[in-house]
Amino acid sequence: MRPLLAALLLVIALPAAAAGSNAANAGDDDEGFTRPLESLKYLRHDNGNFEKATLNALDVPDPWESANRRVYHFNQRLDERVLLPVVRVYRFFVPGVVRHGVSNFFSNLGDVTNLANSMLQLKGKRSLETGGRLLLNTTVGVAGLWDPATRLGLARQDEDFGQTLGYYGVGQGAYVMLPMLGPSNVRDTGGRVADFAAGTAINYLNVAETSSDHPEITALKMVNERETTEFRYGQLNSPFEYEKLRYVFSRARELQVDD
Repeated sequence: MRPLLAALLLVIALPAAAAGSNAANAGDDDEGFTRPLESLKYLRHDNGNFEKATLNALDVPDPWESANRRVYHFNQRLDERVLLPVVRVYRFFVPGVVRHGVSNFFSNLGDVTNLANSMLQLKGKRSLETGGRLLLNTTVGVAGLWDPATRLGLARQDEDFGQTLGYYGVGQGAYVMLPMLGPSNVRDTGGRVADFAAGTAINYLNVAETSSDHPEITALKMVNERETTEFRYGQLNSPFEYEKLRYVFSRARELQVDD
């Protein structure tokens, strides 16, 4: 998710920079510092035409746009009315150190499919690093509740089967907005299914099998994922958020495949 957030910040920053470059150049350093804020105000109220003109550069194949937009608005309402309130309750009642341990635990489970996809993409160094992370965090980190691997310089490397398909030349295909899961495409939707099936088959630490009898584990995973995802609907402050989010996701996936 972090590459997506980085690209998202880029899309937010570019219109502001463009508007700022058209502002008056006169003024001292303080005025220069406040121009980005003025630019954001300008974007919010006065330049719908400017944003609309830039959408041509954000074009992404979206043959199911009408259905995707309905799912997008459903996701927005679900997020604002259900998921975010649950996250706030979770943060209020669960201490930060416990939440951090939960996040580490599910991150460690995710490294199983990260390792498998790194190997499928013939990324030797990344496979060794991810394998080292998995071994170290599972043992020294007590089933992944702690993350000593990151402190030792073994950073987490996200790999999924959608990226693996892209590595072998499979295109993204049409854009798809998935219920609850958010932006995707035809290739990555199939990749999600494959990663889920692989995780279930591997059954690392017996979590997959236990989750079938204890749905609260799956619910906790969903709450943790929403808590650790910083994106909020409406944060772009633009009537064209759907188009921008579509572009950000598609571009981020291209960059991840090329990484």
